[in-house]
Amino acid sequence: MELRAAALQVLQTPDPAAKAAAARALPALAARPQAIDPAAVLQPAGTLPGRPPLPRLVLPASLPRRSAYTPVGRAALLHAVAHIELNAIDLALDAAWRFPGMPERYYLDWIQVASEEALHYTLLAEHLASLGHAYGDFDAHDGLWSMVEKTAGDVTARMALVPRTLEARGLDATPPMQARLAKAGDHRACEILAIILRDEIGHVAIGNRWYRWLCQRGGLDPLSHYTVLAARHGAPRLRPPFNLSARTEAGFTAEEITELASGVDGEIVTP
Repeated sequence: MELRAAALQVLQTPDPAAKAAAARALPALAARPQAIDPAAVLQPAGTLPGRPPLPRLVLPASLPRRSAYTPVGRAALLHAVAHIELNAIDLALDAAWRFPGMPERYYLDWIQVASEEALHYTLLAEHLASLGHAYGDFDAHDGLWSMVEKTAGDVTARMALVPRTLEARGLDATPPMQARLAKAGDHRACEILAIILRDEIGHVAIGNRWYRWLCQRGGLDPLSHYTVLAARHGAPRLRPPFNLSARTEAGFTAEEITELASGVDGEIVTP
């Protein structure tokens, strides 16, 4: 199967374990000669993304605060991270199938991201099982996918507002979460989060790289155009603390980081 069509098929898979396994297999498909048809205009066979019956999706404000210091609170916290990583598989797959006419490297990048997100989800699901829980045991929200829908018609907006805005927030949120889990004695969770943080720096860097490539192609200034896109699509403004070293490693410029630090009020999509 052609790679982008395969990505769409995996995106429509409802079972999380099956989706993760299929996503991890996609890079091998990408290695075949002429595996990608950048010009293909694809259509999904049903509603996107494929999802299991649970978890129940609710408004972010309806979710209880998660404490790492009780067994059920720690499980709920890790479930929230697993939900983010499962959504991240969907985000990468959607970026790979939806937008025709991009360079082959673009599609290969997002297939690799989907495979790595699938590993993250699998590690978290396995750890949840060791705690006596499974994905779907706790409510979750749909904040990440809602931005995918808002940016479905504009690949530049997608690169600006999903990997380098919503997913970049994970760079900020992970170290404090690791500290809480270490204090709670969950060293395996800390190890998994270290893997996730390492890989997510690369994922955000991919978003930065393609956003700037698209701006250059369109004759757009990346900094000022980001402001336009964020206002147009209702992107959340961020709040500190910011992981400035990780953001720098992920390709944010000094000017972008200065802009980030100068406007930190407003709401944020909760990880």
